[in-house]
Amino acid sequence: MEMELTALHWIYVVFIALIIGFMVKRRDTTLICIIGIFLLALVATGSLASSISGIFNSFIFAITELMSTILIISIIVAMSTVLTKSGINDVMIAPFAKFIKNPTLAFWVIGIVMMIISWFFWPSPAVALLGAVLLPVALRAGLPALGVAMAMNLFGHGIALSGDFIIQAAPKLTGDAASIPVGDVIAASIPLVITMGVVTTISAFILLKRDMKLGRIKAADNEGIVQDQTMSENLLTLAQKKFFAVFIPIAFLLDVVALSILKLQGGDATALVGGTAVFILLILSLVAHKQQGLEKSTAYLIQGFQFGFKVFGPVIPIAAFFYLGDSGFNQIIGDYLPKTSLGIVNDLGAALAASVPLTKEIAAVTLTGIGAITGLDGSGFSGISLAGSVAKLFGTAIGGGTATLTALGQITAIWVGGGTLIPWALIPAAAICNVSPFELARRNLLPVTIGLAVTTIVAMFLI
Repeated sequence: MEMELTALHWIYVVFIALIIGFMVKRRDTTLICIIGIFLLALVATGSLASSISGIFNSFIFAITELMSTILIISIIVAMSTVLTKSGINDVMIAPFAKFIKNPTLAFWVIGIVMMIISWFFWPSPAVALLGAVLLPVALRAGLPALGVAMAMNLFGHGIALSGDFIIQAAPKLTGDAASIPVGDVIAASIPLVITMGVVTTISAFILLKRDMKLGRIKAADNEGIVQDQTMSENLLTLAQKKFFAVFIPIAFLLDVVALSILKLQGGDATALVGGTAVFILLILSLVAHKQQGLEKSTAYLIQGFQFGFKVFGPVIPIAAFFYLGDSGFNQIIGDYLPKTSLGIVNDLGAALAASVPLTKEIAAVTLTGIGAITGLDGSGFSGISLAGSVAKLFGTAIGGGTATLTALGQITAIWVGGGTLIPWALIPAAAICNVSPFELARRNLLPVTIGLAVTTIVAMFLI
């Protein structure tokens, strides 16, 4: 199928290249993103006023899309603050300190626990559940905060979400698009998920240890965070601290049970975790600060919101630009794309699929490319239906391998867009660990690229 590409598509491609280039050079991308939004709006509408308005409207759209993530991060940080101030945090992390005694154990234990929880409840709630408790333990064991973020990110938003073996939302979307059963997609994805996960996480760990040894990332960078974590005040008795150290995990464990029984996932799961955190914050504020509890609870929330918006501030412009690649274009700028368009990003993926010859090797490389391109909008899920459709087309043409190609497109799209390379998609892990999402994306880039290359080669032999 011939896909019509317009000037809007090529402008988008040029600015994607510029943004990636600026990120690699460790330069800020805000100005580039704003210029990109302005030019897309100007070319589409031909109106200077509409183009200028489009910048502001794109920011509003991005903030609206990201608001639930901003809120959960802000609330978890507010709750963590009162845990630290009251000394409950020290009591909670004591059992974990016995098992996580060095950076290596910290990386792999946190990653594997994150992966298991994310299989059942998806990564964003898992980050919120784990981050507040395990981050201080890992820091004291000598693992840099950036290493903690990488572990949670790669194992959660990477391995667990790309396979999605339990909830099965991703394989359902790709399987339906490819007209094959969900079970076939899952079966085909298992060797690819294992390959991608093993290669990427080992590569990331080796590079992390190398940079720690060379002094590029120092455990000393943790000192400020550790000090923040240990600045407790004598607000509660030891008995009260022990009670809440047990009560809080039980509260979140009940959330886990509720998520399973009520089959909540995604935003609903995050909302339940966030609401529980709010109640814990209020209870602790009232018990710890007594007469000043009402005022202190508000103060903690303000601290959390300040942190949340400070972290998300630099991300809004780049998210605003990339949202124009999907459904955000029509809502922000208007209906100016071709009538047959599925969105700029999906159009580019479809054009790539239509322009390559068909062999099993090229089919595998193309599905990886389509997955990566469609993942650029930062959701990871918006383009996997296209990946399934193209996999069906290629599988029919080469006489088999549809399930493997479908799984490959799904894995690539989610690893790129679901939260390991796109800065605003990996913000939950970055924010909980108080590291730059752009730096986390840069750290993930080489390991994920190595993983995708090896996984694509493995897929060629499985087709």
